[in-house]
Amino acid sequence: MDKRVANADAAVEKVFDGATILVGGFGTCGIPENLIAAVHRKGTKNLTCASNNAGTVDTGLGLLLQSHQIRKMIASYVGENKLFEQQVLKGEVEVELNPQGTLAERMRAGGAGIPAFFTPTGVGTMIAEGKEVREFDGRKYVLERWLRGDFAFVKAWKGDRWGNLVYRKTARNFNPMMATAADYVIAEVEELVELGTLAPESVHTPGIFVNAIFQGVNYEKKIEKRTVRKRA
Repeated sequence: MDKRVANADAAVEKVFDGATILVGGFGTCGIPENLIAAVHRKGTKNLTCASNNAGTVDTGLGLLLQSHQIRKMIASYVGENKLFEQQVLKGEVEVELNPQGTLAERMRAGGAGIPAFFTPTGVGTMIAEGKEVREFDGRKYVLERWLRGDFAFVKAWKGDRWGNLVYRKTARNFNPMMATAADYVIAEVEELVELGTLAPESVHTPGIFVNAIFQGVNYEKKIEKRTVRKRA
């Protein structure tokens, strides 16, 4: 059972126009940058992308926004991308904003086979408009639907040819939930290791959830927003 593919371009061959893709990462941390770049090269159009944020102007999903390959963004925080703001205001991209915890739980529910759940987050706000609201034990909750994708792009620190994955520190973020909530899961890793190298108790995403895996290249530790201290 060898799930290795040659590179990112081979990994995204099955990605089709109009697909829904769950994209791991938080800001520029733990993003599947090789896979995003491969989709950019492939030119796949009319994508719905679900991710915590929409990248920056020239990093992450910002690349796909530059080339107008994204039709809709499902996200929590998009405030660092001026290009995305401009496209939304022009009506070029549709946006569905979710509270961050709700976004994570929608994908966790999608992976667990739970089609809907109630949460107090968003009650009484625009988030709840058009959704069922019920009261439990004296408190109101809004009904949220699960979120699943045709594909999930995840980034891990280490992985083996069976698809077992280990994430590193905060780069773990949304990746584990997304790896359970898509029909086809592609993992890019910084280091592809031999079977038996990963201790079973250290595996964050079991290989049963992963369909394809490859070792990424040219990773950059970009800073999303640089702040500096004034010199004395």
